[in-house]
Amino acid sequence: MVQPDVIHSHFVTTTCLLRIALGRRHTVPRIFQVAGPLHLEHWWTRRFEIGLAGPRDYWVGSSRCINSWYRRSGVPAERIFLSYWGFETRRQVAHETGKLRQAVAARPDEIIVGNVSWMYPPKFFLGQRVGLKCHEDLIEALGYVCRARPNVLGVIVGGAWNGAGWYEQKLKRLADKAAGNRIRFTGPLPGEAAKRAWKDFDLAVHVPLSENCGGVIEPLNAGVPVIASAIGGLPEVVIDGRTGLLIPPRRPYALARAITDALDRKKECLKMAAAGKRLVDTMFDVERTAQEVYQVYRHLLDPRCLAPVPFDSVGFLGGTSSVEHNAEV
Repeated sequence: MVQPDVIHSHFVTTTCLLRIALGRRHTVPRIFQVAGPLHLEHWWTRRFEIGLAGPRDYWVGSSRCINSWYRRSGVPAERIFLSYWGFETRRQVAHETGKLRQAVAARPDEIIVGNVSWMYPPKFFLGQRVGLKCHEDLIEALGYVCRARPNVLGVIVGGAWNGAGWYEQKLKRLADKAAGNRIRFTGPLPGEAAKRAWKDFDLAVHVPLSENCGGVIEPLNAGVPVIASAIGGLPEVVIDGRTGLLIPPRRPYALARAITDALDRKKECLKMAAAGKRLVDTMFDVERTAQEVYQVYRHLLDPRCLAPVPFDSVGFLGGTSSVEHNAEV
């Protein structure tokens, strides 16, 4: 018979099911390491998840944004911890330049702007009218830029999520209408190939409707300048003017202006990307984040052991965090 000291889950559905199965009064500490803020952005899913929690339930948010949602929902601060998702930042990816350019038939003088992301169709039951990663806005913005600058080539790497081929075809029709052959699709690439592809981008653009910190870590790790939406946990990684550029969500024309501005400030944006690489190489280092989770375990099993100190991306870069920023964890 399994008798765990701690129960650790990572997904909303599995977390809710285990809380229902074990009951609110279960004595073993249960940790929900929250992957993203999507379910927290809708009152009914947020209330359902939190409502199932008992006195021995705890949360490890993978961004300050997530922790802020729980704080505003009345969860006590002492039951919320912070640990960003980790990966092997110390393992250098063999960035083989040229393969992506060859795949999309890019000329040597062409500037590649775009992203690497699955194409998630709209969740109509959540009121979405565009896909979660908002490829529609990216395509519209690239249309403006590619028509104004013939040396810019839009490139979208990725395929339809969960077989939603209809959505991918819709995006391709939008791209054809916006810029013709100036926006090109590669289809899905294997994980390592997708990571290697980043070095062929001159500028990465990630403007989703909802996001934690994903979609910007890989390009920054590769030293590629980034533009992102100011939503979710993205501003914790893309610190405007320091590690990249932020724009308001659902603003295609503003995004087009930001793209042209970034291309005109290439040297400055490369410096931001270098700062971003220094940040993500520490912020998402799996050896560091694993130690944080271990400290959470020890703290819950023995309160005399200190909880981990929340990582502060602004402080890491040498800035001063606001009281509100620190209070979110």
